[in-house]
Amino acid sequence: MSGRSMGVVAAVLLAGSLAAAQTPGSGSRDIMPELLAEVRGLRAAIEQMTASSSRVQLALGRLQLQEQRLSGANSRLAEVRNQLGNAQRRAAEMQEQASNLEGMLSGQGEMPKPEGQMTAEQIRQQMTLEMRAVQHQLTTSNAEVQRLTIQETTLAGEVSAEEARWADLNRQLEDLERSLRPVR
Repeated sequence: MSGRSMGVVAAVLLAGSLAAAQTPGSGSRDIMPELLAEVRGLRAAIEQMTASSSRVQLALGRLQLQEQRLSGANSRLAEVRNQLGNAQRRAAEMQEQASNLEGMLSGQGEMPKPEGQMTAEQIRQQMTLEMRAVQHQLTTSNAEVQRLTIQETTLAGEVSAEEARWADLNRQLEDLERSLRPVR
């Protein structure tokens, strides 16, 4: 209720009390102090209701903002976990490829047979070059896995912190709700 509406209510009560006080046979009892106390009580109740409404709106706005932050943090974490899974698969594939090439070059695996004009030595040199390239890719993949693992850990911490803030705001709303319940 606005200040203007409160003023109208007070004016009506005041006019009513004046009319009652001036009517013949109203007795010697003065009701003016009682009406004034009632108007003050109404004013205090309206002010309290307005303040409570503002607190509730502010708390709800903060809770909605925190929910958006938590949702964003969860989305970033899910994306990094997806990227981490892909990077781990690539690293495992590179490791398997490197192991196969190492086996062939060390004589534990079967070397491909020379085709056309390539000699066995040329195939060995080509496989050695391929092995170096695979090892380089494996090193790069492992570094990417490590980077994404660190990023995942960081984001998991951020999600945990955002969840704690959300829980705190939710608790504050529950406390506010309890304080607004009528006393019985």
